[in-house]
Amino acid sequence: MKKFLVRLLLVAVVLGGWWYFRAAKHPMADGDQSMAVRMIESEIARNPHPRMIDFMKPGVVKWNYTTGLELLAMMEAAKVYDRPDFDQYAERYYDTIVQADGSVWTYAKEKYNIDHICPGRPLFEIYERTQQPRYKMVLDTLFSQLQGQPRIAAGGFWHKKRYPEQMWLDGLYMGQPFYAEYVTGHFEGEVLDGYVQDIVNHFTTVARGTYDPETGLFRHAFDDARAQFWCDKVTGQSPHAWGRAMGWYTMAIVETLQYIDTYPASAPLREILLHIMQTLPRYANPESGMWYQVMDCPEREGNYEEATGSIMFIYAMLKGVRLGYLPEEYREQGLELYRKFIDRFVREDTDGTISIENCCAVAGLDTEGTRRDGSYAYYLSEPVRDNDPKGTGPFIWASMEYDRAMGRVK
Repeated sequence: MKKFLVRLLLVAVVLGGWWYFRAAKHPMADGDQSMAVRMIESEIARNPHPRMIDFMKPGVVKWNYTTGLELLAMMEAAKVYDRPDFDQYAERYYDTIVQADGSVWTYAKEKYNIDHICPGRPLFEIYERTQQPRYKMVLDTLFSQLQGQPRIAAGGFWHKKRYPEQMWLDGLYMGQPFYAEYVTGHFEGEVLDGYVQDIVNHFTTVARGTYDPETGLFRHAFDDARAQFWCDKVTGQSPHAWGRAMGWYTMAIVETLQYIDTYPASAPLREILLHIMQTLPRYANPESGMWYQVMDCPEREGNYEEATGSIMFIYAMLKGVRLGYLPEEYREQGLELYRKFIDRFVREDTDGTISIENCCAVAGLDTEGTRRDGSYAYYLSEPVRDNDPKGTGPFIWASMEYDRAMGRVK
């Protein structure tokens, strides 16, 4: 009997130790204050007025997709954490930049720049809350831009008027979530069905145009006319899979599905999302779990782990599981990757704020004679900085998803 009790005690100690390590809390992710709230408070401290987001110069007000991205994340956090001050902060930007007649400083519809659709998304909620006609006018103007946006033969939007016949993965995030939210709130029946099919067609068209069968990844962009100096003259594709471009595309799928997931036509988006999640592990750093600036060259000299693309994937994974677009098996993977992201990229500053390191500032493709040629050297030449809103915004969202998955908030 005595030996049995000793053995039982040993088993209890072993199991207790196992559960202790399994349940051990991450010092930052599971701290007393949500990382979403900490990041928002840090960003407000760095940018006392929201027009300053994205390192804007004093006095400059710009209709900017990065500003809209981060403010939308803050507004969602306002509801989750009962912080109306976050809403008030975001609304200051729109109160400043949207004029009484519905015009918007620095916005020009005739440029048909798909990036300029994205910052309009917070206005759905702001208009609903304030009922100010000027905000409804902006929403209608942005939808009219989409109606007139030039398209390639297969129906996908050009990225910009000055980038003819080109689709970029980035552009799916810039246009489609707004498109989906607008049409599901304004139309019904066969008209809405047609819009949903059009939205899905954008995702499948860019997937066909950018897919690289050798890697399973999607390259940054393709030129349907095969005319640009950066494209392959047979496939039309740019040379590489840029990490953040795939991050934009992955987030776009999840954030568009939340409006159209009840429509059978949306099934291809789930298939693409699952393919991405199944492919991602092959290109992550096996030690940190994070992804590289140039995804299809993970071991090439000079490549670096990049924060914005990495957090976009993690956010999309966690939200995709919560909304039922991905299998439950990705939940634990997403939670662990979130903790690893914090270990790799998040810094606690001496003033009490937190920062995200290793953010690529910008990358794109351009006309002949510029350095933006889509080459490996080009992607590595762009500046790297802390607290780029293309990282802080998705980090706020990912942190909310983490808190939901851990039962800290609803």
